[in-house]
Amino acid sequence: MIRFLIRRFLLGLFVMWFATIVVFSLSRAAGDPRYLFVSEYSTQEQWDEWGVRFGLDRPYPIQYLIWLSRAVRFNFGESIYFNDEPKEIIGERWLATAQLALGAYLFAMIIGVPLGVWSAIARGSALDLIARSVALVGQAMPGFWLGIMLILLFSVQLNLLPTSGIGGWKHYVLPAITLGWFPAAGILRLIRSSMLDTLDSEYVKFARAKGVSSRKIIWKHAFRNSAIVPMTYAGVLLAFFITGAVVTETVFFWPGLGRLSVQAVFNTDFPMLGALVLLFTATFLVVNLAIDMLYRVIDPRIRIN
Repeated sequence: MIRFLIRRFLLGLFVMWFATIVVFSLSRAAGDPRYLFVSEYSTQEQWDEWGVRFGLDRPYPIQYLIWLSRAVRFNFGESIYFNDEPKEIIGERWLATAQLALGAYLFAMIIGVPLGVWSAIARGSALDLIARSVALVGQAMPGFWLGIMLILLFSVQLNLLPTSGIGGWKHYVLPAITLGWFPAAGILRLIRSSMLDTLDSEYVKFARAKGVSSRKIIWKHAFRNSAIVPMTYAGVLLAFFITGAVVTETVFFWPGLGRLSVQAVFNTDFPMLGALVLLFTATFLVVNLAIDMLYRVIDPRIRIN
């Protein structure tokens, strides 16, 4: 276990280091970053001052080392659009994204897991057909279209839920459904497929022959042994909800990290983009490590070394 953690930690450091190289290279791909600050009132003295202050008058390897030393201390400079440090803006926005991610994750689990199990148990029945239809429609439906349709139905026509923004529990309903619908369909299909393979296995047939109750067979034997692949997908989904809710947050004007990323791209805000990319990379690394650790809890036969 210790060797595994050390190996994963070193691999994570390498991935983060590679991400810093990508971020720095992209920030210099369009030329000298000082051009972002230039206006018709800028002078040569200001140009030289910016070069000295940010180290932009030095060779690229030296610039990278200066930038990396600051990034390690969470100092990415000043946001071009917000005129504030990126870590301050991200600190204000991450909670909104985390709350939305939690709501979408709960929706995906509540819809995907029971329907997947019931679809496998009732294979070939009307319930199975309905569950597979939900999965097909859910994975084929674009998220932005679903969000707009939900707004038109529940906000404009029925006037039951707010159209955008963050506030009480009603503000979370439509964004959480929009963000969680596609993952719910994916979890449903994975659960169904894994459960069908497990229910046809020899040890499940033996348990039935011994007279074990159907509930115990389904939830203790079949579902627990079928949860490895869906759990991997569900863990990656949690990271995706936190880092990739760009479309949903844009449609519902949600003040989170996804919408912040869009604003940073449109405004060529490299300091903000650099901070967000490294944050998203670290999030995926932590979630993947947590998934690997949970494997051992769900299935003791899996070795981590």
